[in-house]
Amino acid sequence: MRKPGLVVLIPAFNEEKTIAPVVKAIPRKIEGIARVLVLVVDDGSSDRTASRARQAKADRIVSHETNKGLGIAFRTGIEEALKIGTDIIVNIDADGQFSPSDIPKLIKPILQGRADMVTCSRFKDRELEPRMPFMKRFGNHLFTKMINFFTKSSFTDTQCGFRAYSKEAALKLSLFAKFTYTQEALIDLLHKGMRIEEVACRVQGQRNGKSRVVTHWYSYGVKTLIIVVRTLRDYKPLQFFGTIGLLLFLAGGISAFVLWMRLLLIHKIDPFMWIVYADVVLIVLGFLMMMLALIADMLDRQRRMQEDILYRLRKKELEG
Repeated sequence: MRKPGLVVLIPAFNEEKTIAPVVKAIPRKIEGIARVLVLVVDDGSSDRTASRARQAKADRIVSHETNKGLGIAFRTGIEEALKIGTDIIVNIDADGQFSPSDIPKLIKPILQGRADMVTCSRFKDRELEPRMPFMKRFGNHLFTKMINFFTKSSFTDTQCGFRAYSKEAALKLSLFAKFTYTQEALIDLLHKGMRIEEVACRVQGQRNGKSRVVTHWYSYGVKTLIIVVRTLRDYKPLQFFGTIGLLLFLAGGISAFVLWMRLLLIHKIDPFMWIVYADVVLIVLGFLMMMLALIADMLDRQRRMQEDILYRLRKKELEG
């Protein structure tokens, strides 16, 4: 039986201090893997990230002329890894906060045929939980609960970028966000029926306690919330627009019913005539949103067909 190949993808932006140790620490021999290649995506770094990665013997380096964002760097890496020809792709941060020695543990569920994607969890095992500022931990748990609610899942960490993808999962990925990709990729693959597992890993610590992605927790929170909302809008359009429409319709309808009961009892609406107008607006908007939900659901079916065609084209291109 042919052993699968592995590409370790490292997106990097101005990581000259840490990129070399990370590249050198990637295990080159893993049980059950035929070969291990290291791919570094230099996302428009202004320092010596690319040259340091080259000196550390990275197998391939792809450079963006300008900084395009982690989401685009990740997509570039996935496309390049598939072109190289691989069966498993592991994405690991360039700042050294994750241990490359955990890669065999991360890919094990894929090798055993149990999962299509495996994500590191920093909170699954309490003994391995990292020290983290309160607001960052709160934000992680909040977004995780939000995604679990909408996807009917029970993940403990949906923000971690240390992940392994099977070739099938990588081919099916459809991502659009520039800022980050972690939540979008998770929702996208869940929506497409991919099997996803979590593996508890220890975080080794981040460069000076800072992150290239999270400059300010509130900025990260807003940007991530926008990505999550857009992703849920695209993958759950009936629930997304339908819920908003139903809430508006009920708000207007209940308020109108209360006013109507008041009219029956005391035979006047004043001084609440303005609420009547507001109720009409709410009811009409709610009805329109529910109609939009039906239309969006119909368009979602078309999008799924297009994504299936794109998947088949990608697969055929690689096989050809």
